[in-house]
Amino acid sequence: MAEESDTLTPPLTPPPAPALSPQVAPLRARQVRIPKTFAALQHRNFQLYFGGQLISVAGTWMQIIAQGWLVYELSHSDLTLGIVGFASAIPSLLVSPWGGVVVDRVPKRRLLVITQASAMMLAFILAFLAFTGVAQVWHVVVLAAGLGLVNAFDGPARQAFVVEMVGREDLPNAIALNSMMFNGARVIGPAIGGLLLATVGADWCFLINGVTFLAVIAGLLAMRIGPHNVRRAPGSPWKQLTSGLRYAYANKELLALLSLALIFSLFGISYATLLPAFADEVLHAGAAGFGAINSASGIGAVTGALIIATWGDRGQRGRWLAWANLAFPIILLAFAYTASLPISLVLAFGLGVGFMLQFTIINTLLQTHVADDMRGRVLSLDTLTFFGFAPFVNLAIGTLAETWGLSLTIGLSAVIALVLSVSVLLLVPRVRKLP
Repeated sequence: MAEESDTLTPPLTPPPAPALSPQVAPLRARQVRIPKTFAALQHRNFQLYFGGQLISVAGTWMQIIAQGWLVYELSHSDLTLGIVGFASAIPSLLVSPWGGVVVDRVPKRRLLVITQASAMMLAFILAFLAFTGVAQVWHVVVLAAGLGLVNAFDGPARQAFVVEMVGREDLPNAIALNSMMFNGARVIGPAIGGLLLATVGADWCFLINGVTFLAVIAGLLAMRIGPHNVRRAPGSPWKQLTSGLRYAYANKELLALLSLALIFSLFGISYATLLPAFADEVLHAGAAGFGAINSASGIGAVTGALIIATWGDRGQRGRWLAWANLAFPIILLAFAYTASLPISLVLAFGLGVGFMLQFTIINTLLQTHVADDMRGRVLSLDTLTFFGFAPFVNLAIGTLAETWGLSLTIGLSAVIALVLSVSVLLLVPRVRKLP
């Protein structure tokens, strides 16, 4: 392979579509025709991935619900919730760019088996601590940091692996279905997690989550993947890292997409850190209300993913992204100042739709406009924007909530998100015209 160029790359345009890999094309040919909304499911490997992830991610959401409630029960502190969020996200800030380098150099399925097995072990450790009654906040912080480290490699690997399962033609649909699966599990997981949390406790949520990782590991091992063929860039990992950064920086539209993802992560979805306290102190709804809000948001996200999977190929993704960037913070501002659980559920549904439109469209535009040999590094930057800088905001939002109150803190975040998103869209207007 020729050495990577260190010069500026051309404007953001889709790379040429390669032929389907040997492990993809024959599997597509044997499939019956299915609705366009679910086109990516004609690939056997994606079927295995989709089913395993649906089970595993449902378990992960159960653990997220139970972990947040366990920390709140142990500490009764908004600040402590922020500290746990800080611990879970800080590894992404430090490691995610290097995770992208690794993803571009090794077989992605092998890497995913390792990361999923590691996450499973962390869940079992947390379950053991909870069952024996010795769990303390610092235990949760350490395990959250460990899971954050795993996710720094797992996130870009999962995203980059999709194109190997379905090819470039069905890639946008696969991304939408993957998002729908993730948020379908977000509905199922909190609903079951809230029920288990209220009946048998957080320890069972952690144990069941650990078991669910077996589903995705089994699916990965059952796939038929062709020989690993990675176009490795010459030079040291450091040179590959800097080449990836230059590649992203040289494309204004790509840089704008990453900036919107960063704004959304810092000031949009950061409200989720405070949801356990918001459900208890503002809505007076307890664990059941906390689970209901997460479920309503998840239903909205599934709805958003279905919209993208069905109509997202009509060449107006940039316009949809712009509208979602405007609508989400406005809905969040209304959510911050309601004390009614029914109204909160309706607004949470809207937040779910807005979240999914932004998350899926940004990811689709990145994946369809990136060179294959840069895919892992660019997607690691996407992971970095969504998770890596969040720890500082999680810590700050917990501190501000203790001082200013929950509603004012969430409302301020919504206003900042709106102002910054509009600024990016005005500075790089071509984003709104991306197909």
